Amino acid sequence: MSYTEEQDKYKKARKRVQELKEFYWHLAIFIIINSHIFVNVYIDTARKGESFWHYTTFITFFSWGVGLAVHAWCALWKHRLFSKKWEQKMIDRFMQKEARQH
Repeated sequence: MSYTEEQDKYKKARKRVQELKEFYWHLAIFIIINSHIFVNVYIDTARKGESFWHYTTFITFFSWGVGLAVHAWCALWKHRLFSKKWEQKMIDRFMQKEARQH
């Protein structure tokens, strides 16, 4: 393997590690902030005698959760789903299909 190929592999691996690190930080902040929000809302609603189970209690959790889910997909699964191996498999499949038709 050449030096440039080795460098390319290292850069790709480093980029993946950075993406994972950013996702895990995002997840940690999501948990901390939403826990804080839930505790404060629970205390406030208990003090006022209102119901905690109201849709406004969960707006931040669900809307931020959608963003977190997209971030998770990009950081954890996107590379596996459309990898070079997948591309090669699809190319082979189409070539075999084309060969059978002719």
